[in-house]
Amino acid sequence: MALTLETESRIYRSLRAIFGVAAHLVSLGFTIFVAVLARPGSSLFSWHPLLMSLAFSFLMTEAVLVFSPESSLLRSFSRKARARFHWALQLLSLTCAILGLAIISYNKYLNGKDHFVTWHGQTGLLTVFYASMQCMGGVALLYPKLMKNWTLGKLKLYHATSGLIGYLLGCASLMLGMSSLWFTAAVTGVSWYLSILCPILTSLVVMNQVSNAYLYRKRIQP
Repeated sequence: MALTLETESRIYRSLRAIFGVAAHLVSLGFTIFVAVLARPGSSLFSWHPLLMSLAFSFLMTEAVLVFSPESSLLRSFSRKARARFHWALQLLSLTCAILGLAIISYNKYLNGKDHFVTWHGQTGLLTVFYASMQCMGGVALLYPKLMKNWTLGKLKLYHATSGLIGYLLGCASLMLGMSSLWFTAAVTGVSWYLSILCPILTSLVVMNQVSNAYLYRKRIQP
């Protein structure tokens, strides 16, 4: 028997809610796993994986999911309040990312090693730079009057699209980090594959949310 449009919509929303909850748990669980693995404070380097996983796995994921109608932890808050919370989380994410980049750069310097010579290092540098530009672009949404020649709808659409690219860059950087000598020496077998799946799952959830929310907004605008 064919499903009605309303039933299909209900099933789809339920699946989005389930995967949204999974993204919350996975982003937090992965960050805790990396923290346990890195043992922050045991060395200067140990702060780098913690800060980067905190930035791009947990904080950035939560910053995006705050707008999810199905799985946001702040669904009862106003849109304006959620936007402010999103901005604060992204600023925290950027701060952690910059600190993580500074620490690994200084650690390389102390050990006389070249930096930004691997795919992981280059992608990480690009991601931090991109995230910095994205946060600056977010200021235009907080103060849209600064952009007189742009409508608020277009600003939101472009910010969401460029933000999705930045999030995917962050996930790519995490995955490349999981191919590093440090990570592969500590995590092997099934555990390594499960770790790789974490940013893949959260990126799929985020892509679905961003594309649905903002393509729908674009479709209904005159």
